[in-house]
Amino acid sequence: QVQLVESGGGLVQAGDSLRLACVVSGRTFSTYAMGWFRQAPGKEREFVAAISWSGLRTNYADSLKGRFTISRDNAKDTLYLQMDSLKPEDTAVYYCAARKITPSYSDAGDYYTGAFEYAYWGQGTQVTVSS
Repeated sequence: QVQLVESGGGLVQAGDSLRLACVVSGRTFSTYAMGWFRQAPGKEREFVAAISWSGLRTNYADSLKGRFTISRDNAKDTLYLQMDSLKPEDTAVYYCAARKITPSYSDAGDYYTGAFEYAYWGQGTQVTVSS
């Protein structure tokens, strides 16, 4: 069974940066496409960013392009989310998610933007941005 553990959340001021990490254990990390989602109080969970198994293909929510960067280190079994120029509206619980895939080493792989496309989730890490 794959396990996902997020870290790196906290309380920051508007304009600050944070880097979230998600360590995946239990299975071969490179056989998973990964994503980040977030959920603010009273709102539905929303897509933040996604990355293919190779790390070569990424996708972002339109409103976050240019401020957030998703990456992965398959040697360290870790997914990252670099968040810059944080705003109060970025306050949410951030979740990493994993989707089992069969990597084809002849292509970069696909990313997935729907929460329903992921079977495995972490417990979440709180990010609070004060104004």
